[in-house]
Amino acid sequence: MPMINKLMQSSGFKRIAIFVLIAIILYSMRSMINLILLTFIFTFLMDRLVQFIEKKVSLNRRLLVVVSYASIVGLLSYGLVMYLPMIAGEITALIKQLTAFYTSNHNNEILNYLVSQIEENKISNYLEQGFTFLIKYFTDISKITLQVLLALLLSLFCLLEKPRLIEFTKKFRTSKISSIYVEIEFFAHKFVGTFGKVIEAQLIIALVNCILTTIFLWILKFPQLGGLSIMIFVLGLIPVAGVIISLIPLVIIAYSIGGMIKVLYVGIAIAVIHAIEAYILNPNLMSSKTNLPVFYTFIVLIFSEHFFGVWGLIIGIPVFVFLLDVLEVTESKKAK
Repeated sequence: MPMINKLMQSSGFKRIAIFVLIAIILYSMRSMINLILLTFIFTFLMDRLVQFIEKKVSLNRRLLVVVSYASIVGLLSYGLVMYLPMIAGEITALIKQLTAFYTSNHNNEILNYLVSQIEENKISNYLEQGFTFLIKYFTDISKITLQVLLALLLSLFCLLEKPRLIEFTKKFRTSKISSIYVEIEFFAHKFVGTFGKVIEAQLIIALVNCILTTIFLWILKFPQLGGLSIMIFVLGLIPVAGVIISLIPLVIIAYSIGGMIKVLYVGIAIAVIHAIEAYILNPNLMSSKTNLPVFYTFIVLIFSEHFFGVWGLIIGIPVFVFLLDVLEVTESKKAK
């Protein structure tokens, strides 16, 4: 009995218990997970942007926050109004082109064999599920738009009152729940320092990959560049697996418009861009802790997608890196 009391009073047991409690609370609030994640991501990214501008321009912080949000929302609204119909048309044309590829006969025996295997394995069932998901997504577009607007509004208020918010939150350190607050503060610092920075790095890498790939596709005279660029950006948010998934439609379109020579060009372009990501972007944007083996990356993506759906593909690796940081799993230093 004394050993049990000693164990329950230890800092390690208390930290694990509070972590489990936070996980249970988040799971019970899973219906609001979109709003929670979007609010955190918007707040973190906009705070980084405001801090960057503050170093360059000496203006009132609140004014910078308001101007930054107004600029971002204005640009997004303009882009949606001007280009959404065009991009929607391009995505529709892209789906028709991919469907036509599967339903037509090819002179290449290898391609005919692959298409026959797809039909035998009833891949059409998966395509039907995909279209069902798209229909459901567009049906819920008003709900998603409301969540995005609420997340932007919450993040705006959070940044406008950031100094006061920090000062008020610190009062819990001297309250009756100070022991709980200290542990929550520990997890919060770890979460911001790992999850936030990894998400930021993933966004930058996805944006750079999207721009470079779109330039290559424009040089190769690909159709529907707007729809393809959005697809590449979204899939670029998925570490490692996103490159492989995006390569499949690109190869199909390349073969449809220019045969095997276009496929070769696309393969070379993707290899060059992947090399830029692996040897230039990742070392500069990601810490050593995010340099996971490919096996671990795919295992994390598979499990996170199973439990969290589409969000799991994007946040799976950042959450895993956060857990590694909490557990203090670090790479051993190389001998000089």
